[in-house]
Amino acid sequence: MSDKTMTADEVVSRLRSGMTLGIGGWGSRRKPMALVRAVLRSGLTDLTVVSYGGPDVGLLAAAGRIRELVTAFVTLDSIPLEPHYRAARERGAFALREVDEAMFMWGLHAAANRLPFLPVRAGLGSDVMRVNPGLRTVTSPYEDGETFVAMPALRLDAALVHVNRADRSGNGQYLGPDPYFDDLFCAAADTAYLSCERIVDTAELTKAAPPQTLLIKRHTVTGVVEAPNGAHFTSCAPDYGRDEAFQKTYATTPWPEFAARFLAGDEQAYQSAVREGT
Repeated sequence: MSDKTMTADEVVSRLRSGMTLGIGGWGSRRKPMALVRAVLRSGLTDLTVVSYGGPDVGLLAAAGRIRELVTAFVTLDSIPLEPHYRAARERGAFALREVDEAMFMWGLHAAANRLPFLPVRAGLGSDVMRVNPGLRTVTSPYEDGETFVAMPALRLDAALVHVNRADRSGNGQYLGPDPYFDDLFCAAADTAYLSCERIVDTAELTKAAPPQTLLIKRHTVTGVVEAPNGAHFTSCAPDYGRDEAFQKTYATTPWPEFAARFLAGDEQAYQSAVREGT
């Protein structure tokens, strides 16, 4: 098995402006924040971001890196409205394609299976169809004749996800309560980059946890980054919870001040600034 380890900056060096970038996690839970911060340190821009959105979207939106956002929501969970996303959206900084959560999931499934679309009931009878005039419906060719939304595939140029443990070949393990569709993001992407709290030997992945925790398979992963505390300030259960104090600082600090204080240096500088207090 090949060694796919690399640094966060090496991951970003393989990305290009204008890409469609999928970001795993859910709201303010197990987001690949170290990789997102590496994107912020780069010159990448004009991105189409596909995400069950949280502070990943807020950071990229505030920094002006998003051309279009595809999402079902953008939230900090304990803070319902992501303020930096909201401010960017209110000033019309990027286009928005908002779909139902289930539609989003089936879009990833379609891309993972290399299908142009998948039929789904979600969205019918809702304003999703009104605000997305490009969506189409299909009729079942069988006796039922039922009408479905034809959810287009959410095909990704690259995906960024974060898990608790991984080996050097790209097998990724989550130890918390929810997989957050990270496997679908990897399977839906041409290239996928996995950050983790700790890289371990392959044999260790099943020593203390059952095989079903092996969420991500190495054949869908391009690169692996060891990034301790790499989901901060989102949660990465059971390794750590959400840093609520820091999240409040993020939500209430004007963007230029936050960026200067916490994002002016590399990842080590960020972690040091966090330790110094909020």
